[in-house]
Amino acid sequence: MCYNDCMGLFGERLAPEKVRAMGPVALAFVGDAVQSLFVREGLVRTAERRPGELQKLASEEVSAKGQARRLAAVEETFTEEEREIFLRGRNAKKAAKSKHATVAEYNRSTGFEAVLGYLYLTGSYARIAELLSWEEA
Repeated sequence: MCYNDCMGLFGERLAPEKVRAMGPVALAFVGDAVQSLFVREGLVRTAERRPGELQKLASEEVSAKGQARRLAAVEETFTEEEREIFLRGRNAKKAAKSKHATVAEYNRSTGFEAVLGYLYLTGSYARIAELLSWEEA
């Protein structure tokens, strides 16, 4: 493994054109971690809970079904660039399948994760907070 040689600086911003050149599944890989950290941090900040309860609550949000619900609440607010990244992620070939979500939910959640990954790698942290803090209707 190339841990020390191939790791960038944590939180280092990359040029948007460099991030757009990355594969959508790679962006989704990063986006899944971004959402997981955002949700987990929010859970531990809001109340004292047992680890099992924290895991259950986080899993409900950071799952294909949870991400599809979140996406439904924010998709109309996507910029043109975010929409393009979403479509690339949604339409990408994926090696895995979801056990607990429909194919459509899984594909849409991958698109949403790709958007989050893109935003994180380009340093658009405030936009991530907007998308993940959005109140569902």
